[in-house]
Amino acid sequence: QHLDYYATKGFRTLCIAEKDLSEEQYKEWNAKYYEASIATEDRENKLEEVAELIEKDLHLLGATAVEDKLQEQVPETIEKFRQAGIRVWVLTGDKMETAVNIGYSSKQLSRDMKIFLFDERSEESIRARISEELDELQKEQKETKRNSA
Repeated sequence: QHLDYYATKGFRTLCIAEKDLSEEQYKEWNAKYYEASIATEDRENKLEEVAELIEKDLHLLGATAVEDKLQEQVPETIEKFRQAGIRVWVLTGDKMETAVNIGYSSKQLSRDMKIFLFDERSEESIRARISEELDELQKEQKETKRNSA
């Protein structure tokens, strides 16, 4: 609940947690981690999978929230890009709420924009979702043209 609140305010959050492991559990996990870390193919996914093995059933100790202020002139610069017809895209790994709030504070987003929020996890599902949204936009544009004619 607190993390969601901080994210909506645009803060960077960090959770601190612990988990008791026996020496044997650690050695078993560490061996898997080492194998993933030296993989020559798909290393990033393998490391993520191994991390997920240990990053569960944790005891939350606390959390921090730090305001992540924009650098000077960012909102004004983005606004000038938009006025000049330059498209600016932002891709982020932030929590959805944080990304949206930063988008508004940087003037990357405005209240009159139609905003699409994607939370899909696979390439196939993201492609399908983008295709659906594009189809819907095209329908809306056709309807707008018919109504204005």
